[in-house]
Amino acid sequence: MKNTKVTLVPLKADDREQFILDNQWAFKYGAIMEFGERDDHLDRDGEIISRKTIKHCIDAPDSEAYRIVVDGKKVGGVILKINKETNYNELEILFVSPEEHTKGIGYGAWQAVEALHPETVVWETCTPYFEKRNIHFYVNKCGFQVDQFWCEYFQPDHEMPYEEKHGL
Repeated sequence: MKNTKVTLVPLKADDREQFILDNQWAFKYGAIMEFGERDDHLDRDGEIISRKTIKHCIDAPDSEAYRIVVDGKKVGGVILKINKETNYNELEILFVSPEEHTKGIGYGAWQAVEALHPETVVWETCTPYFEKRNIHFYVNKCGFQVDQFWCEYFQPDHEMPYEEKHGL
């Protein structure tokens, strides 16, 4: 495994728009690689993850947003939802620019996240079912466990993801 030195830098207001665009491109890239140029998995604007969802994650009162930086270059981003009472925290979004894949950046970012919040009891996340690379990364590299698989047959026992709940 590569040992890439990653730094998490708090997201600045003047970088917010580029952060959103970079995030959308990273998720769209995965869908295009899996399904081709145009597919039903893309929303009406041609995005896998909507601008509204990303803004909601950034703006939530208990969220922390960071740029992933390697050698002074912005190569991705992370949004965390931190519950200081329970220490059950969520990895809302983690993305690495497709041009930077396979360099150990995602894992380096995850290590930085864990170092930033060592008080965390449980980390939760959600990733698209078709993103085999993501599932491999979270389960085999970061130690996450799959506890639910969301599909048309699934009846959730807790709140739906933001996009599902709001029809996005």
